[in-house]
Amino acid sequence: MSWSASKIFVATIEDMLENTTAIDLNDASAGVFLAALFDNDITPDQTVTAANTAYNVGKWANTNEVSDTTNWDAGGEPLTSVVFTTASNVLTWDAANTPQSGTTCTLANVYGCLVYCATISTPVDNQGVTFHYFGGVQSVTGGTFTIVWHTSGLFTLTL
Repeated sequence: MSWSASKIFVATIEDMLENTTAIDLNDASAGVFLAALFDNDITPDQTVTAANTAYNVGKWANTNEVSDTTNWDAGGEPLTSVVFTTASNVLTWDAANTPQSGTTCTLANVYGCLVYCATISTPVDNQGVTFHYFGGVQSVTGGTFTIVWHTSGLFTLTL
């Protein structure tokens, strides 16, 4: 099992287009979107059902999560400055290069993260939006752990 790519969950996009879920990708309120870190004991799959995109369900069970009890909480850290924009037929979802741990964080065996909406309960609690592969194992000992999102955002869609 292993990570190999970053993807948007198909079920989440379908739920948004069919108005099954009320995820607002432009909601920058604190705690709406969280990034939870995971080890390499999972193989993310973008085509799972909506229920299996959720944090602490299936592949995303917290038994595979990597956290630091003081600096990177179980359940993830909130994304900040979340924005959804449209320009020249390109839809972009972006956030600040955070979440960021404290300066004494220790994390090992981090391969990627699940970004999920912590305020959604329909069709499922904590529905996943995207997952992101970090390109290999990442770690920090007594330092700062920051996710630097791609310059094109968490995702872009060209229409």
